[in-house]
Amino acid sequence: MTTWLGRRDATAKLLAALLVTAAVVTTLEPVALLTVIGALLVALAFTGVAPDALWRRGWPILASAAGILTFTVLFGATDSPVVWQLGGLDVRENAVGYALRLLAIGLPGFVVFATIDPTDLADSLVAHLRVSPRFAIGALAALRLAPLLAAEYRLIRLARRARGTRRGLFSTLFGLLVAAIRRGIRLATAMEARGFDRGPRTIARETRFGWSDALVVIFGVALAAAVITLKFARA
Repeated sequence: MTTWLGRRDATAKLLAALLVTAAVVTTLEPVALLTVIGALLVALAFTGVAPDALWRRGWPILASAAGILTFTVLFGATDSPVVWQLGGLDVRENAVGYALRLLAIGLPGFVVFATIDPTDLADSLVAHLRVSPRFAIGALAALRLAPLLAAEYRLIRLARRARGTRRGLFSTLFGLLVAAIRRGIRLATAMEARGFDRGPRTIARETRFGWSDALVVIFGVALAAAVITLKFARA
């Protein structure tokens, strides 16, 4: 977290992402959505995350958008203008809008959580939003354990392959869910035994909300305002 965006306060980044997402869900206007996507792609350069890591984390968003576009083109409504024709199929404005909106909804959270340290997030929630320490520590534990899901998924698949059992997707996901619940119960028991449910609690690292953090919020406000303006300008 040594980049400029990585050093900004977690609350500021969450607030900016929330504002942009709230504006995006109100429109299917391609120009407004492309504006958000372009601005957030520029912001990705300030995350400090390597391009290959960005691809590994972000390909599900692209795959979901492609699936939405395909489904809407094949089975969607036909009451919007045709943007272009592809393989004899009419690609309509609404189909493009749904796919772009999914990208524009996913990118703010993707940019934010790529630059947030879980401990900084918990400290910021308690210091600036006065969130209950129990909730903040729970969020910290969830973010810390989230990367383990991928390793757990690979372990379950290897175990089933070693036993020669059928590796169905849904059965594997069910096994992953069971393992996650067991891990969560053990973690909750361990945290309770260490007194995490007792109060009052203090913050180990002092967090401040400065002008640089305010710039992140201003960027979110400006981007949300641009989306609303373009939405009504092209109405």
